[in-house]
Parts: sequence; C-alpha cells; structure tokens
Amino acid sequence: MATGVNQPLYTVEILRLAASIPHLRSLPNAQGRSEVRSPTCGSSVKIEVALDDQHRVAELGQQVEACAFGQASAALLGMQAVGRSADEVEQALADLSAWLDGSRDEPGDWPGLVQLAPARARRGRHGAILLPFRALLAAIHAAEAKAK
Repeated sequence: MATGVNQPLYTVEILRLAASIPHLRSLPNAQGRSEVRSPTCGSSVKIEVALDDQHRVAELGQQVEACAFGQASAALLGMQAVGRSADEVEQALADLSAWLDGSRDEPGDWPGLVQLAPARARRGRHGAILLPFRALLAAIHAAEAKAK
C-alpha cells in the first residue's frame, strides 16, 4: 500500500486553512477573470484579478467550490497572491505539481504549501490542489491580454 494512505485524510492544519480562504469576493474592477474546473473531482475555482502597472496582482477575488484540500490550497494562494506576477505563479504551479507527483522533494518557494503534504499520496486530490494556481494564472493572462 502507498505510504501515507492510512494517515488521516484531513489534518487540523488542512481544515484550519480550508476555513480561512482570503479574498472571497467579486471584484467590480476586475481586469481578468477565469473559472477552472477539475474533471476528476468536479471542484471549481473562479478568480478575478486587477493588475498593477507592472502586471502584478494588485487585487484578488476568488470563489471556491472544492474539497478541503482545494480550499486549503486556495487559502495558501490567497494569502500570497497579491504582488505576484504570472511568471511567479507559473513557477509555483510547476513546483507544486512536481512535488505532488513525487518528482520533487519540496513544494517550492510559495509559503505554506508543505502543509498540503498529506495529499501527496492521494492522487485524486491533486487536481483540486492545483486548481487555484491554474485559475490565478489564467486570470492574470486574461488581464494581460485585455491590456494589450
């Protein structure tokens, strides 16, 4: 049996994060929007952004319908998204994906992602965890395209 499968699915830390998602709102001045759905679990994340003049996230709004891991990931994303560029979010997404699939030993530089470690052994939860980062990246790209 895979390592970690017999451990509790949701830790206290995961549940605490899931209950503390920041920026749960719509942005009236959103420059970019995205809605991403996981085909494996049905989770969905909608993200709206406003960018500053350097194309960094100035404001964030998110709506999250996901399992506790997806919600925890959205919380960690929301705590650190403001001030981030598309390149930084893309790197975080790549690092997180590689960590979840076991080809990397740590989740990268985005603060707090190590708290999602209980999900590494549960591939069915990976899509929900990656969803907020995919949605943020798509919203930034939409805002950048609109600005051109």
